[in-house]
Amino acid sequence: MPGNRIFHDAARHTVTVLWFPIFISWLAISSHSQDTRDQIPIAANEFVRRVVMSELKAEQQDHSHWSFRLQTQKPNGQRELDEVVETRDGDLKLPIRINGRELTPKQKQESEKRIQQLVRNPDPLRKARAQEDEDTSRSQRLLKMFPDAFQFNYGQRQGNLVQLNFAPNPSFHPSTHEAEVLHAMKGTLSVDSRQLRLEEIIGKLVHEVKFGGGILGHLDQGGTFQVKQTETAPGYWELTLLKVQMKGKALFFKTIGVQQNYTRSDFRQVPDDLTVAKGAEILEKQVGASESQAKQVSKNN
Repeated sequence: MPGNRIFHDAARHTVTVLWFPIFISWLAISSHSQDTRDQIPIAANEFVRRVVMSELKAEQQDHSHWSFRLQTQKPNGQRELDEVVETRDGDLKLPIRINGRELTPKQKQESEKRIQQLVRNPDPLRKARAQEDEDTSRSQRLLKMFPDAFQFNYGQRQGNLVQLNFAPNPSFHPSTHEAEVLHAMKGTLSVDSRQLRLEEIIGKLVHEVKFGGGILGHLDQGGTFQVKQTETAPGYWELTLLKVQMKGKALFFKTIGVQQNYTRSDFRQVPDDLTVAKGAEILEKQVGASESQAKQVSKNN
């Protein structure tokens, strides 16, 4: 389920999850995108609207699955490196290192036991996937608001990469709590103008956001986030970096974390209909190869 991939585990516990989850194939770009490839002779908001339309259209056509490395830094400072494999029922994850150290025999045993439990009973994965589907639907609604919620203007351009600056549109009136968070942002957006793909978003809360007069929660002014994605294979773009640093408390969000920092790398495509059992085999093989490589490097040093 391509649009949901970036929500798995840490990804779906962030503010940015609410409005930046949509990935599509290059073939889905509408025919009028050719107009924007060289001179971009259109208003900035219209350009963003075309990007959003292309993202939403092609999200439904991408059914690819991947394995990758996930490096997460938690709010308490703990760092964890995981190997992740996407399956048709959900994501499987095995830790490789915690705080730069290899897992203890007990930690390895517990992690492998958890994977085997999921192989025998994938219901927890399916339940997580259902929650991710809800997140994706919410994200799609918010992404549609994007061209109306902000005022855009063109910034710098380097080759195909076009930068746009955005700030809240005073004429836009958010109708949901999530939209309130969205509308309180300003920052920059970078787009590959040839493929109409979002490459990076950097944003900041320009004022405090209160929900229900503060009773339901709040997010403090000055909170920041950064999101990057890259083309991991021809026509396939994946989230590679997410940093969220916000302070506050939002009681109504089930899937919100105001501090998050992770990177994704080493992408390998796996079968679209990969079962949990086959995914577990791939996962264990890749983790084993990683451990062997690490031992060889240590031996050589």
